[in-house]
Amino acid sequence: MEQLTFSYQCKTPLQARTHIGVVGSGDLEILMEPKNEDKTDVMIRTGTEGFKETWAAVLDRFFAYHDLAAAIEINDFGATPGVVQLRLEQAWEASKQNG
Repeated sequence: MEQLTFSYQCKTPLQARTHIGVVGSGDLEILMEPKNEDKTDVMIRTGTEGFKETWAAVLDRFFAYHDLAAAIEINDFGATPGVVQLRLEQAWEASKQNG
């Protein structure tokens, strides 16, 4: 089990708590919570070790398009980068609908 952390400078606060996905074979869950700071902290727990650069690339791409200030927790069970991107987009959209 590997734990990774990333931080991004962001200004748009998350509107509502959001939970997307489930931890299971080849999938992941994302939990987003509002944060009263101009940054986002991302904490990842993954059973697949050695992919920090891949995680950074996926997150960098997401935050290049979304100025989202939040606390984000990702629990991964071998999801592909495409699934990670999809779940991040789903969580962002769900937070806007719930807010």
